[in-house]
Amino acid sequence: MDGRLLHVFDMDGTLLRNTSAALEIAARLDCLDELRSLEAEFAAGAIDTRGFAAALYGLWRELTPAVVAETFDAAPWIGGLAEVLADIRGRGDRAVVVTMSPDFFATRLRGLGVDDVVASAFPPPPFRSAPDPAGILVPEDKVTAVDRLRTALGLDRDSCVAYGDSGSDVPLFSVLRHTVAVNASPALRALAGAGYEGDDLRAAYALGRELRARTRANGHGRAVHRLTR
Repeated sequence: MDGRLLHVFDMDGTLLRNTSAALEIAARLDCLDELRSLEAEFAAGAIDTRGFAAALYGLWRELTPAVVAETFDAAPWIGGLAEVLADIRGRGDRAVVVTMSPDFFATRLRGLGVDDVVASAFPPPPFRSAPDPAGILVPEDKVTAVDRLRTALGLDRDSCVAYGDSGSDVPLFSVLRHTVAVNASPALRALAGAGYEGDDLRAAYALGRELRARTRANGHGRAVHRLTR
């Protein structure tokens, strides 16, 4: 391998601080109560990501491209995002966002410098049809997506660094060696190679690069000890 890295970012709760694309859109459309009820059902296991997506189609019939753009621009993105993406590109590395949120929102991250975006496939707003369940991602799809991207780039799993915050990141964190929990749940923090709490992605990114450097310096196996910042 030539030393290049693939940095894999979750969006909701990681790049978006303490919120999600769905919550931000629901706030704009004045349907937050309905969205929170859906999230409670999802958390309880009453619906899966595909049932959640179908319900969003019903809630968001008034959604327009202009509302999506306004919501994206006003969203609380984590500090240092632009600087991190610029550094990744400057080093010749790649940045990818893999999220179960709608693609019509997540793909706008390409305009900030993300190289690739993998997200749940929705019809473009305003909706004229329901989303195809086959295009809605589940957590295990994050592993498949990263393996597909890294293989296309000629990279192995040890050349990947993942950043996430919640249960949807568990499958990916379970197969990658270099993982950073960002403002994360206790379960994901316990699984991650490093942990960060705060509002500066540059610090989390530095931890990810340090994990990779330590592994290379020490040969095989996980990084020597867990890093926190």
